Amino acid sequence: MASTARQRTFSHIVGFDDCPFPRRHRGDVAIVGTVYSGQRLEGVLSGRVRRDGVNSTRELIRLVGGSRFAAHLQLVMLQGVALAGFNVVDAVRLHAELELPVLVVARRAPRQGAMRRALLERIPGGVRKWALVERLGEMEPLEGVYVQRVGLSLAEAAATLRATTPHGSVPEPLRVAHLIAGGMATGESSGRV
Repeated sequence: MASTARQRTFSHIVGFDDCPFPRRHRGDVAIVGTVYSGQRLEGVLSGRVRRDGVNSTRELIRLVGGSRFAAHLQLVMLQGVALAGFNVVDAVRLHAELELPVLVVARRAPRQGAMRRALLERIPGGVRKWALVERLGEMEPLEGVYVQRVGLSLAEAAATLRATTPHGSVPEPLRVAHLIAGGMATGESSGRV
């Protein structure tokens, strides 16, 4: 008898984005996480990561794992694979340590060549950071955005995007994290995710 794997649904999600910062900024950049239960905003997490640094994975693990929401969360969503410029998230480690699937979402397909050149030619530790990006593989077009995923199937990712995107193409946890991050950094939110 053939076995049928049941497709998981994810209703308790945290989505992260970074605050905008001036091009010449050095030092820490604030990040915001929005915690959703279905389509309801349940809470907000905030932390800081170093511009072009190496602490984004560690900070996300601390924020999510140490939060009062940790026991209920089912998935981590990221607005791109890097925060604060080129502070690249190790999505595989994030998945392993939090024991949660990770879904990286981008509105547009990244320019991989430009990203590779920037990391290898201008960013300290760029070789290691590029290896983290490569390990995730190419972004896949899905439901009007591009994704990379760890710990969930393409079908589960598609269902999650449909369930969390009532308007436009960006999932609500990321859209709202972006709005809050913009408001924190500049006094009001602006621009597209």
